[in-house]
Parts: sequence; C-alpha cells; structure tokens
Amino acid sequence: MTENNERNYPPRRRQSKQKNQLPLISILAALLITVVFTAILLAAGSTGPMDDTLGTTNPTTRPTSSSSTTEPSTEPTVPPVTVTGTATVGATGDMLMHLPCVTPAATGGDSYDFTPYFTRLSSYVQAVDYAVANLETTLAGSDYVRWYNGKKLVGYYGYPSFNSPDDLIPSLRSAGFDMMLTANNHTYDTGTTGFHRTQQILAQTGMDFTGTRSSQEDDNYLIKSINGISVGMVCYTYETSPEANKVSLNGIPMSDADSKLINVFLKDDVTGFSADLKEDIANMKRDGAEAIVLYIHWGEEYQTKENAQQRAMAQAACDLGVDVIVGGHPHVIQPIDLLTSTADDSHKTVCLYSTGNVLSNQRREHMDLKTGHTEDGIFFTFTFVKYSDGTVRVENVEALPLWVNLYTSTTTGKQVYDILPLDKDVTDWKKELSLSDASLTQAEASYDRTMKIVGTGLEKVQAYLATLPEIV
Repeated sequence: MTENNERNYPPRRRQSKQKNQLPLISILAALLITVVFTAILLAAGSTGPMDDTLGTTNPTTRPTSSSSTTEPSTEPTVPPVTVTGTATVGATGDMLMHLPCVTPAATGGDSYDFTPYFTRLSSYVQAVDYAVANLETTLAGSDYVRWYNGKKLVGYYGYPSFNSPDDLIPSLRSAGFDMMLTANNHTYDTGTTGFHRTQQILAQTGMDFTGTRSSQEDDNYLIKSINGISVGMVCYTYETSPEANKVSLNGIPMSDADSKLINVFLKDDVTGFSADLKEDIANMKRDGAEAIVLYIHWGEEYQTKENAQQRAMAQAACDLGVDVIVGGHPHVIQPIDLLTSTADDSHKTVCLYSTGNVLSNQRREHMDLKTGHTEDGIFFTFTFVKYSDGTVRVENVEALPLWVNLYTSTTTGKQVYDILPLDKDVTDWKKELSLSDASLTQAEASYDRTMKIVGTGLEKVQAYLATLPEIV
C-alpha cells in the first residue's frame, strides 16, 4: 500500500514485532493477486482503467478503443418478407350473342362495331390487370351455312345456333378484355368450321383463350404471368352424350378429333372430372403456376341457387388446391361462397357459382322468368399477392353488379345495349349513367337483386381475408 492509503486507516495499537510483520505479508499477497488478476485481464484483451482503491479492473467498464476487436456473428441474416407483386383478375359473365344484340352494331357492309356496348364498363375492365369473359358464340364467318333441326341457317345467327361477326373480338379487346373462355355448350354450334375458326380469329386479334385448343400438342390450360405472378387458368364445360362414347355439345355431336380438343365433363361424373382436373393442376404447377383458377360452365339455367352437383364439383376442386372458381351458364347470378379443403383445412377456395349474363337479349319481356335476373351481370375481381418467400395467396375479392339498359336511340333509331356498372361509389346514377326515371328504378332493382344473392357470401369471404395472418 502507498503511504497515502495508510493514512486512511484508523490508528493502530502498538503490537509485538512478530505481529507487525503480518501487514507486510498481506501487502505482498495483495500485490501478487493484483499482478496475476491484471495479467489475466490483459490476456483477455481488457483495457479498462484500474481502480486506485481496490487495485483491480472495474468490471463495469467496457472497452471503447477503436482498436478493440469483436467476434463476427455466426447467425445468418434473414431479410424481411416483402410483397413482390400483386395481380388483380376480373371475370364477367356470358357474352350470349343473340341476333338482336348483333344487328344494331352493323356499320355497313360486313363491318360491325360493338365498342359502344362496353363504353361505361371499359374503365373498370381496364383497371384490372387481366380481364376475362365467356364467349358464348362462334366465329364461323358471314358466309357460313348450316342446318339446325331441319332449319337452314345462313350467316350470322343467334339462338339456337350462335354465329357472330369477327368484329366482336376487337371491340372486346378495345374494352380491355384479355381472355375469352371458349368451352361452353355453344362452342360447337357451327361445327368443326366454327370450332377452329373461332380460335384462329382470337389468336389473330391477340386475345388469349382457354377451354379449347387447335391441336393435342397444345396445352389444355393457360398459364399467364400477371405482374410477375404465374396464374394457371383452366376452363371446362358440361357435355351431353346422346350416343355412347360420343361427346356432344348443345345436341351437336363432335367429331372424334375435335372432341379431344375441348375440356368437358359429364354432369353426374364428379370422380372423372376430379381426375382430369387433378392432372391439369399437376401439369400447371409443373409449368410454374403459382395460383390456380378454374372457370367452369355448369349448373341449371335460370336457377339463382347452385345445385348439389355444383357444390360437389366445387368441393372437389377445393380439395385439389384450386384458389378461385368462377362459374357460368345459368344466365343468372348465383351465390359466392368460401370453401374449406377436406384434405387441408388451411386451404380455402373462393367460389362464384355463376356470373350471369354480361350481354344478351334475355329480357324479361321475352322470358318465362319475369324477375329480371337474366338482365343482371357481375364483374367479379380477385387479387393475388406474392411475397418474397414465394407465398402467393388471394387477399382481396370484390363484386360489381352490372345491368344492361336496353333502349332505342333517338338519333339512330337503333336499339342500344348499354352495360351499366352499378357502382355505389357513384353517387348520382341517373346523371352519370344517363338514366330516365324508369331506368333508374330498374337499375336500383337490379343492384338489389344481385346483392341479395351474392352479398352474404361476399361478406363471408372478405371477413376471412381480413383475418389472414401477416407473412413474416
């Protein structure tokens, strides 16, 4: 100890010489301990200051010198999961091209312009990333002649054997549609000529399609990269079989070759449909599909509720991993539902059983069904979200009711098929949609009809999506 430190101790009594030697031994021992402890600290790399009183390194003092070294962390750095893309798909109903819908679009010669039909709808169609509709007609050309139930049909025609002008497709492209569904009960209305020519016109116009194909070497599905998300889409229709082992659509038997170029199912064969769809899904995933959409022509016409067969097929598709089902054919809207897989209860499928008509002449004055449901349609949208860890899931679903306002133009004298988006965010329908008082009343009734059918299911889906856990 230093002299100054000794002064801090209380006075000592006189002791014998032998006892007076003990403090020296203690001092030497303390110094030895200090030297050893200091050496240990220095060996460990400590540079902390020495405490004058205790003679040891202050254990609470941390090295601050820039020359000190820190062992590198061996823990891997995990980047945060982020959204890498979103893709919103919009789907609407049947383009059921009755002849009264075709005639007003004539512009002279063999030219037609259907663009005005979609003027009010187009902004909604163009707002989504990919838009789809069901092409319930064929494009066999203006000179096509065929016989139907003993009746000769020439050129363009509507029910019961549909054939429409090629100009319909550029009008749909101009409105913002990207893909047509070509598997339905009217696909073969003009036989093998219309079956193949329809596909050719779609391809020439730059319109995607799925449900039919030109050769067996082509895929029977479509995978589309939408904003970096690979969406697999497949389309099926029911078939009628008046003859054993003969595929028939709308009562028209298909050639053996053509029957291999369309996706069909038998109404009572859910097992066969499931097997075919399972193979399709496996092939789509093999080819990189990250989400699966099934478009399907099914159900009973003019029924506003799905039947047992539709429910069974929808559940089978859900169990196979389909993300979204969009149905058509009944010509009226049917409910939306959220299905849970029986194979994996964490998997859910959004299902719209029927989109109704987007364009037709099925007006209540011509129909046995006088409720107006055949005048109603829907623009159904669903959004896929992709994350940096590879997860892709549906995170938003919306339904926009549509109604076709049919009236006679005061300037041209022609009938006008005006497809109206019944958007509740538009506060003044009468002004914005150019409606008379009577038409406004009909538009409001159409909206109410549609929401009565789909509203509960839509809320169910949206409530579920709102509870999806954050991906981290």
